[in-house]
Amino acid sequence: MQFSNSLTAWYLQNKRDLPWRNTTNPYKIWLSEIMLQQTRVAQGLPYFLRFIERFPTVFDLANASEEEVLKLWQGLGYYSRARNLHATAKIIANDYAGNFPNNFKELLKLKGVGDYTAAAIASFSFNEVIPVVDGNVYRVLARYFDIETNIALPKAKKEFFELASELISKENPALFNQAIMEFGALQCVPQNPDCSKCVLNSSCLALQKKKVSQLPVKIKTLKITHRYLNYIIVEDEDQKTIISKRDKKGIWHNLYEFPLIETDNEVDIKFISKKVNEILFKENKIISISEINENEVLHKLSHQTLHIKFWKVLVDGKIANSISLDELIKFPFPIVIYNFIEKHW
Repeated sequence: MQFSNSLTAWYLQNKRDLPWRNTTNPYKIWLSEIMLQQTRVAQGLPYFLRFIERFPTVFDLANASEEEVLKLWQGLGYYSRARNLHATAKIIANDYAGNFPNNFKELLKLKGVGDYTAAAIASFSFNEVIPVVDGNVYRVLARYFDIETNIALPKAKKEFFELASELISKENPALFNQAIMEFGALQCVPQNPDCSKCVLNSSCLALQKKKVSQLPVKIKTLKITHRYLNYIIVEDEDQKTIISKRDKKGIWHNLYEFPLIETDNEVDIKFISKKVNEILFKENKIISISEINENEVLHKLSHQTLHIKFWKVLVDGKIANSISLDELIKFPFPIVIYNFIEKHW
């Protein structure tokens, strides 16, 4: 078919040289696919290279501590991916003798592996004829075939999967999957694609109907919640501080943070002083409390906006279980806290 042939020809001329494309090793392909979920290649590539250097095999990753995995992941966000990655590595190492399942159906049984990742591993590593359908693929197909289905709806997944299944090469499914994903990433981009240089421009229905900017249709109602996080940076006479692990489910699970006072809205130093005196550091006399950042730090997640302030509390004497800066930076933190440490300590 012209569509598939044109895509693969374009890909062979324009593809990026990426390390996970030069292998059929399912461990490396799995690692890259998990890392690149909701992450640009430019951001994910350095992390991939560091992970492969530190954990060259699935056994190395399985034998690592969760803290080391989270520390290496620090800054990539969506930390549940890292925790699932580590858990799955242990399953592969211990239950599968280090060998990944060789088909889509069995790969889906692994923790943190959904349709997209399972299809990628199955086709790239084992040449299974199964399409990979991600945001890039939705966009290319929606524009080329003028599909107005709202891709935020569950039914869209089935519709686009069936269409891609008709188009995929039966002889070289991996090549087709790589080609259509790369085409969406480099040519058929979300905003202002250069259609004049597109190899599909003579037959693209969206271009013919002047609908390129309107497709794909994505209508999603997402309620954004606002949270106000006040981090208390304690410093004792030895210039040591304290941190704790976030062990509750939710954002930043198992990462570390400073003592936290979460409020319903923005608060002033009078409120923080009262709370600090009521609930924190009763064994140490408080010398002073001050606001470190005059303007709050806004940290936007997919479904939450975090309003973050840092408060400095100097206390008399030594704090039990306190740590120095040299020790502090070894722990995995949410990137917004790690950036604060680098800037202010």
